[in-house]
Amino acid sequence: MTFLRAEPPTFEHHLLPFGIGESAPRLSWTVTTDIPGWTQQAYEIELSDGTCTGRVESPESVLLPWPGGELGSRERRAVRVRVHGRDGSAGDWSPWSWAETGLLDATDWQAGAAAPPLELLGPPDGPAFLLRRDFTLRGPVGRARLYVTAHGLHETEINGRVVGDEVLAPGWTSYGHRLRYRTHDVTHLLREGANTVGATLADGWYRGRIGFRGGKSDVYGERTALIAQLEITYADGTTDIVVTDGTWRCAPGPVTAASLYEGEKYDARLLPAGWSRPGFDDATWLPADALPHDPALLVAPTGPQVRRVETLDPVETITGPDGETILDFGQNISGRLRIRVQGPAGHTVTLRHAEVLENGALGVRPLRTALALDTYTLRGDGTAEVWEPRFTVHGFRYAQIDGWPGELDLAAVQAVVCHTDMRRTGDFTCSDPLLTRLHDNVVWSMRGNFVDIPTDCPQRDERLGWTGDIQVFGPAAAFLYDCTGMLSSWLQDLAAEQRQYGTVPLYVPWVDLGPFTNDEPTAVWGDAAVVLPWTLYRRTGDLDVLRRQYPSMTAWVDQIAELVGESFLWDEGFQLGDWLDPTAPPDRPFDAQTDPGLVATAYLAYSARLLAETAALLGHAEDERRYQELAGRVRAAFDAAYVSLEGKVAGDSQTGYALALRFGLIDGAERRAHAGERLVELVRANGHRIGTGFVGTPLICDALAEAGACDDAYRLLLQTECPSWLYAVTMGATTVWERWDSMLPDGAINPGEMTSFNHYALGAVADWMHRTLAGLAPAAPGYRRMLVRPRPGGGLTHARATHVTPYGRAEVSWERSSGRLTLHVLVPPSTIATVHLPGEPDEPIEAGPGRHVFHCAFRNPSDDPVSGPGGIRRD
Repeated sequence: MTFLRAEPPTFEHHLLPFGIGESAPRLSWTVTTDIPGWTQQAYEIELSDGTCTGRVESPESVLLPWPGGELGSRERRAVRVRVHGRDGSAGDWSPWSWAETGLLDATDWQAGAAAPPLELLGPPDGPAFLLRRDFTLRGPVGRARLYVTAHGLHETEINGRVVGDEVLAPGWTSYGHRLRYRTHDVTHLLREGANTVGATLADGWYRGRIGFRGGKSDVYGERTALIAQLEITYADGTTDIVVTDGTWRCAPGPVTAASLYEGEKYDARLLPAGWSRPGFDDATWLPADALPHDPALLVAPTGPQVRRVETLDPVETITGPDGETILDFGQNISGRLRIRVQGPAGHTVTLRHAEVLENGALGVRPLRTALALDTYTLRGDGTAEVWEPRFTVHGFRYAQIDGWPGELDLAAVQAVVCHTDMRRTGDFTCSDPLLTRLHDNVVWSMRGNFVDIPTDCPQRDERLGWTGDIQVFGPAAAFLYDCTGMLSSWLQDLAAEQRQYGTVPLYVPWVDLGPFTNDEPTAVWGDAAVVLPWTLYRRTGDLDVLRRQYPSMTAWVDQIAELVGESFLWDEGFQLGDWLDPTAPPDRPFDAQTDPGLVATAYLAYSARLLAETAALLGHAEDERRYQELAGRVRAAFDAAYVSLEGKVAGDSQTGYALALRFGLIDGAERRAHAGERLVELVRANGHRIGTGFVGTPLICDALAEAGACDDAYRLLLQTECPSWLYAVTMGATTVWERWDSMLPDGAINPGEMTSFNHYALGAVADWMHRTLAGLAPAAPGYRRMLVRPRPGGGLTHARATHVTPYGRAEVSWERSSGRLTLHVLVPPSTIATVHLPGEPDEPIEAGPGRHVFHCAFRNPSDDPVSGPGGIRRD
């Protein structure tokens, strides 16, 4: 008996479509069926208000236009779908999916901003303040919604219970342009009669210290404030509203200091019992100041919140050289500790954090000026006290516990992993445990650095949204997690900062820290404005990402085109170039083998070409012509300036050849072949050790494979000597390092100032592992067509990649033995795969939806010859 079922529809890129900001959210659905080759012929959509599309003849099921009237603020609507197949099959109606809008118009906001009074304020990263307000319900409640955000970080409570499960709310946006708010259903928290709403308010990114070189404080303002609007609808249909204003009361609380970098100090003796419940006496509290704010800046989120995603128990207790108690959690993370402790009142426990050990002690030098230190002072009432910091996050694997009363029980301490709660969509495994561990490290580095924005690192005094890092890592990120909603939000900040400063900053949100400026465009990093939207479109099929970012994309390319003028060479001005090339001295990470002008010009050609393709997709014919012409002229200028008549690339570096080959910047098949041969020579001459930095690393394996040297790509990937991807794995790394040699072979930490043990940029190679090693790649936007083209090598005997595409789960796996290879392919409904079998003539096979198994003869160049006849068999 067969089954055919449409899954509940989804709205835009929302994991939980509650409090959304779209009045006409696009709809998507996937289909689950065991009917071989099933493809959608038509669909029906029904809304809970009675709207029904009827049967629509269309194979589309991803990001379809909203079929009903636009939603207003606070509207709740359900959707279900029914699908019909080309084979005449018809499924049942899917379960209903519900979505609810937030406050869609600035005029919906009545709340002011309730701020701690000036007389309580101290320096930034000081105490977190308590704010509260009592109110009384007039009768039974039908529903209640809390719309809340802050200038700073907040944790809000109603009647003594925390609202929601997010942390570091409302996250970090370019606050001068956009401030996200969240919508919470708080109906269940209210009770008849007296009620109380309260909030703890900390400085966070708004007022606290941000960045390196001592950082800056008060970046967005000198006053934190809570902005909250509680809307209560009674059972009889009448309403009340409670808003932040001057009627709120404020006092210091138990958080005596809170800093994203320094950590949090908490004195449990200072917690006023029942402060967020009715009946609490706040007569000694001061009235909050009512401050103005601009409700036009308030926006609903497009992606999920930062949450506590996982907890880890310690795997080992280590005694340091001076008798310190150090816990190893076995994994480098972003998060904080949760402790359960009992002891005398006033006793303080100190928690220190670090990513690595050096000489048996915490290696804290890479943290630079970030203390990463939390303290908890016990209330001492004779019961066990459970505490976790709320307004800080650390990057760490190891934690030193000082001042623990009595003997430390390992069960009393947990590490709480905190990051944006994205849906996992991709995975990879293979027969080489080191390579599988490398991929795990890439995943953990993404998790550790997707903390509301895509950061460079989670541990030191930086944690900024560096544009170059996510530009190169975007393809791997989009495979591993559904991060489109989160990155779309960040790209809106990028565009806003770009409009303000006239160029794309090196990191977003921008904070002027020096030595960098916000008015000097930088290749690779600024190209995120073009490349990242394109990556998201290719991986999701969401054309609106391109449409929304198009002004930003054109502004970037136009700016650089004007800068380079008639030469079409971007060979002047400041550049970061092939950042952290392995030959760069520890104190000069920009001092790479590859000419920064070569890098910049290559990226200009690349971005111009992508922009021309974008213009064509959006129907801007004149723009398409103009950017095609620009891309061609830059390409010709690059070829003339940086490539010899024989095909030798200036500088003779791995990155130079990888850029020229992958971006198609060398004219003539013979010259391209020579460039590919020279790249292979360089890699071999370097002992198959990596010779690229941030720019060349995502390209090098593809460039080698396309040059016919896939075996060399594998030898490069599987190298364990420093510098290499697997060197860090052999040194016990559980995340990707910033430098190829962040830790030296003797266990000493690299002396360079920039030495992070959790940076995802060099992990961009995971994209090659997905596409080429395992063989799962998109051949059309959103994986409407898959390219299955595994290229086994390196002695691997099996590999597997899975990805939840917009149409459903896709999977490619292969195993080989005795000169034969078996390939398994799962193609989602309504899609098709083009399958290229390794070791056979390049005659692709079309595979429709369902499971397929292929067999063929296969001999890797490093294997023994295969005896007997070849041939392909398809099951």
